[in-house]
Amino acid sequence: MSEFRKEPGEHVVAEVRKHWFIFLLELLPFAILAAIPLLVPFFFSFLPPEAQAFFEKEPSFADPWVRFSLGIWWLFLWLGAFNTFTAYFLDAWLLTNRRIVDIDQLGFFSRQVSSFLLDRVQDVTTDIHGLLATVIDFGNIQVETAGMSQHFVIKGIPNPRHLRDLILAEVEKRRPESTRQIP
Repeated sequence: MSEFRKEPGEHVVAEVRKHWFIFLLELLPFAILAAIPLLVPFFFSFLPPEAQAFFEKEPSFADPWVRFSLGIWWLFLWLGAFNTFTAYFLDAWLLTNRRIVDIDQLGFFSRQVSSFLLDRVQDVTTDIHGLLATVIDFGNIQVETAGMSQHFVIKGIPNPRHLRDLILAEVEKRRPESTRQIP
């Protein structure tokens, strides 16, 4: 990733993206909306004769205007689904031995990269809600830093407790010996 340059002696401990299940849930509306036009002729046959008479003829995929409209519909759905895939693939959290880097893809041509030093981390919170999230093991992590009003949040990541433990372990390594907590 060209936006993220490691400093000398810095190495990536973990790279995290959204859980695959969250990605599939984000794609599901596009699949449903893509299938709806294919079901129109089926539901048209259930209309009462008076409602069918309202149309000059039964909608047909052989009609060039129907095919054109369907192509435009699917093109916009494809763009939306591809945007979702792009956001999934390019959004990432990187935990290094010195800092946390938050990379957000905002649309196709805009990207926001934020980072903060592990020395500034004050609190790391995991949030796992619901039976499905517990069974599949995905949730949110919120990191609060010193001197910043903003919380860094990554939503829908796999195994959030493990990442929390990794962050806290790296934070503990960065603390001076005199301030470390005794287990």
